[in-house]
Amino acid sequence: MQVKKTKRRYRSVLNWALWALLAQFILINISASLHAYKLTHLRSPGPDTWRRLFSGVTLYRKVLTGKPSFPVSTVLLKTKNNIAVEAWYSRADSSFKGTVILFHGLMGHKGLIADEAEAFRNFGYNVMMVDVRDHGNSGGRVTTMGYREAEEVKLAYDHILQTGEKKIFLWGASLGAVEIIKAVSDYQLNPSGVIVEMPFLSLQSHLEGRARMTGFPDQPFGFLTSFWIGVEQGFAGWRFRTPDYAKNVHCPVLMQYGNRDPLVLQYETNEIYEAISTTNKKLVTYNDAGHGSFLKHDPATWNREVKAFLND
Repeated sequence: MQVKKTKRRYRSVLNWALWALLAQFILINISASLHAYKLTHLRSPGPDTWRRLFSGVTLYRKVLTGKPSFPVSTVLLKTKNNIAVEAWYSRADSSFKGTVILFHGLMGHKGLIADEAEAFRNFGYNVMMVDVRDHGNSGGRVTTMGYREAEEVKLAYDHILQTGEKKIFLWGASLGAVEIIKAVSDYQLNPSGVIVEMPFLSLQSHLEGRARMTGFPDQPFGFLTSFWIGVEQGFAGWRFRTPDYAKNVHCPVLMQYGNRDPLVLQYETNEIYEAISTTNKKLVTYNDAGHGSFLKHDPATWNREVKAFLND
């Protein structure tokens, strides 16, 4: 009799434990799905609340005001889903060497990469600065962290190609770098070269990095949130990996990285770099640089390396 009571007690405890685990699993996935939604829907600046641990950290859509110090004209493009994409175009002078198309990072806009654009103009290149969907003055209410934004790279590339330009370079930072690598792979683009700064390894690693920076545990946050972003946006988020696209990049590549980057780790950079198919590639590391503008951090090195790459 005592043995039967003990067995019933163990079964009861086991059942409660299993129900508790199931409840925890459900709550974690609800939280991950809410994080996924908020990470793909930028909003106007406002205060976060104490609920952010459960409902997700808000990413803000920065307001674009003013224009660069150099003259620009506005170019309007449209995606296949009729999303309006705004870009600025600026000619260097009558003896320009080619055109550089620039792409900003997450929560950025074309105004924040005006310094890099001006540097390219000083090198003798026309420039085109693009606001990808859900950023700056472009339309759209969802960001897919570079997955569908690759279309904006193709739109801008085709626009410049149709002007008769033969020498086109692509430059992008962070999210912009991933968009470029994916676009070159997906659409078989053939630019004269690409310059990519601090691209993230995968959607999952990017989310893990953001978790680290906000004090969240990177696991299971990274995997679950990337899974739910994919579910909500209609693609396999956990399989969105930059090296898978980098292996289809055959043009010359300059890749740049900051060795104190808290968002993109060294092993991520190495894996992407090794995956790039072309042998005409170079990796430049900026000492004491984080996840930000390398031109502002070390203008001498940036100007030297980028100018040498363009002139090679």
